[in-house]
Amino acid sequence: MNELFYDAAPNATRVAPDRPKPRQYPDKPAEVVLFGTCVVDLFFPEAGMDAIRLLEWEGIRVHFPREQSCCGQPAWTSGYRDQAKAVARAQLEVLDRSGFPVVVPSGSCAGMLRHHYRELFADEPDTLARVNALAERTFELTEFLLRVCKVRLADQGQPRRVALHTSCSARREMDTHLHARELLGQLDNVERVDHDHESECCGFGGTFSVRMPEVSGAMVMDKTRALMDSGAVEMVTADGGCLLNINGSLEKQQQAFRGRHLASFLWERVNTRARKGAV
Repeated sequence: MNELFYDAAPNATRVAPDRPKPRQYPDKPAEVVLFGTCVVDLFFPEAGMDAIRLLEWEGIRVHFPREQSCCGQPAWTSGYRDQAKAVARAQLEVLDRSGFPVVVPSGSCAGMLRHHYRELFADEPDTLARVNALAERTFELTEFLLRVCKVRLADQGQPRRVALHTSCSARREMDTHLHARELLGQLDNVERVDHDHESECCGFGGTFSVRMPEVSGAMVMDKTRALMDSGAVEMVTADGGCLLNINGSLEKQQQAFRGRHLASFLWERVNTRARKGAV
């Protein structure tokens, strides 16, 4: 639900940034910072660990600053600019220390750092320069693996049919659907099946799902029906908020079908030991 930013002031509407322009990718670095996101930290910590494992598999040292927290997106999309700015400023202080690339296992949170921080600090020229530098070294996980690490995945798993979900804001801001499709396409034994409603919001939208639960519930019902009707045996996604919402709906419907984070799916496919529960 990031297409429009609704300010707390009456009648104030701001249009989100344009789609990202093609970017120049650096060589694979020796070290990165993982910005884990609050949803991954609280609900899907295994996905954060698997993201780290995938990066370490590429020979990269991963730093995880403990002071990091939310990127500020819930406050921003709800119109609480001052509160979002305070949270964003704290993250900027943490992520600015090393100057390493910042890898984010969430397209919507990566989009917040890469695009919306520029809007938040547009009235602070000195801070904006730091924000612009952070934006240029911020990458969503699948983008980083594909474009910076240039991974070539060797599939070690059994044949499997999966459906891909990409969050609406992450598609538009970070092209996560393209990166995820390309990575899944490298897995010889994985068939990605298309499904209706793939490009549509799952109904989460951060605080939207709390403020408008009936609308959100109807949207996620459409999404879950399309996923179960696709012929896939599971869903994969690179966005924890959507995963939380979709799996929650499936559990409420008492359905066996489930989704999981793409980082965990990829790690399991390329590392035989991961399927046995080993690190």
